[in-house]
Amino acid sequence: MALIGFHASHEQFTPSELLRLSRKAEGAGFQAALNSDHFHPWTDAQGQSGFAWSFMGAALATTGLSFGVVNAPGQRYHPALIAQALATLNEMFPGRAWAALGSGQYLNEAITGTGWPAKDLRNARLRECVDVMRALFRGETVTHRGVVTVEEAKLYTRPVEAPRLLGAAVTAKTARWVGSWADGLLTTARPPDELRKVVEAFREGGGEGKPMYLKVQLSYAADEERARAGAYDQWASNIFANSVLTDLRTPAQFQEAASVVQPHDLDGPLRVSNSLQQHVDWLGEDLRLGFERLYLHNVNREQDAFIDAFGAQVIPALTR
Repeated sequence: MALIGFHASHEQFTPSELLRLSRKAEGAGFQAALNSDHFHPWTDAQGQSGFAWSFMGAALATTGLSFGVVNAPGQRYHPALIAQALATLNEMFPGRAWAALGSGQYLNEAITGTGWPAKDLRNARLRECVDVMRALFRGETVTHRGVVTVEEAKLYTRPVEAPRLLGAAVTAKTARWVGSWADGLLTTARPPDELRKVVEAFREGGGEGKPMYLKVQLSYAADEERARAGAYDQWASNIFANSVLTDLRTPAQFQEAASVVQPHDLDGPLRVSNSLQQHVDWLGEDLRLGFERLYLHNVNREQDAFIDAFGAQVIPALTR
């Protein structure tokens, strides 16, 4: 049976508010959670950017949910530290913390002042980081000199089972590549024909039989106008192609890019509707593609109403 999860968006809410919302989501019937790992929000209008790893410790301690995090090791984070963080969380909360690893976004990595490598170099760096992390989870003493450097690192505190390392992929090309090394796939929602290509590429690349998780960007409110206005205010900057989203440097640049977006442009990249049945239908199509977990991100600020409505009607319809 598929799990329906809540997405905790650090770009939009304080960690204390996200903790309250995560606890409420669990009480409403959400069965898992995902959170973002940003240094900056996408835009100043979103306005927050708490530290995901501090938040996860508190959230795992005060809920029974599992928590995933989308992380980019190799520039802002040394892979040995991410391995240590995941290992520690899973020692305390066995099997409940996992990561989807990606090649990153300049918006967050620019703070290191070390430039922004081309996509092929970022992928090579990511692959090295994954190998380093897995070796550390096995208890090995790791020395590695490549795109990343590790000198005699060993994790002394490890969980019984190694944390799951999924691959974060938006395009079919990347999904095919991560199929060869990842424990599973995390991707983002889009129209069914586009999403099917990502699924097929992942399976053809070596992901057949591996779990697939989907982050679903939606906007729900009691009426259509509020749903669209809330999405436009908070998420208009995020509808561009992934090649644009990964290479812009500052929240101000994202805000400038959003100035050319019109409210009707949200359709497709976002699922905007005040109809709960429409959301059930959309999510049902995702499940038929083979996703076993759907993490729902209501991109507007009306989180309480979203949790109440989806907990009462959408989750029961999907999990029957």
